[in-house]
Amino acid sequence: MFTHKFGAPMHEKGITGLETAIILIAFVVVASVFAFTVLSTGIFASERSKETVFAGLEEAKSSIEPRGSVIAYKGKVGSTETLYKVSFFVSNAIAGEPVDLTAPYTEGEDGTDPDIVSNAEYRTVISFTDKNQHLPDVPWTLDWVGNDNGDSLLEEGEKAEITVWLLERNTGTAIGSDDSVGEYAAVDVNGASGILQDSGTLIGTNDQFTLEVKPESGAVLTIQRTSPPRLDTVMDLK
Repeated sequence: MFTHKFGAPMHEKGITGLETAIILIAFVVVASVFAFTVLSTGIFASERSKETVFAGLEEAKSSIEPRGSVIAYKGKVGSTETLYKVSFFVSNAIAGEPVDLTAPYTEGEDGTDPDIVSNAEYRTVISFTDKNQHLPDVPWTLDWVGNDNGDSLLEEGEKAEITVWLLERNTGTAIGSDDSVGEYAAVDVNGASGILQDSGTLIGTNDQFTLEVKPESGAVLTIQRTSPPRLDTVMDLK
């Protein structure tokens, strides 16, 4: 307590330099912690964003894309005309990662087609959907067109023809001949029950169907088409 020059007491309060330093240090520490938290959050968010972008790029790089038209072939079950197989061409999208196209079935020049490959370790699955049914794993075969390095990987510069079999062709007669009754039947899927068993599930005229090609990684290739008003021996579904 101090005494005024006129004799009245005077009270004065203040802070020392040490107290000021402590307060400043506290502000600096709090600001540093906050800045570190914000910086760490930003770095984490950036890393997650980068991982998402790279994952998207990998997904795209491992994709396949269609090349050209979708070709359908007419068959008969009894006296009912239907589609018995559908073919289309694919290539590697944007020079991406190779896609494993090991096929679960093969086809020959004569006899019954397709022929199942015993213990085939195929990683690409094709599903079929129409208004009557969904078939998650239909038989399909593969033929290479043009460049082919001898393996089952679809790589840059290569094209492959995928044929999806909806019916089994029990004849060696060339396509285009007048097929007799009983030459087409349901295909056994991996030795189990067949598909498209009766006339109610066969693809007729003006029937829409969807094929989904699902590789081990990468985007799913979806092909949706409608059968024409009249079924010819060979049909370009565009």
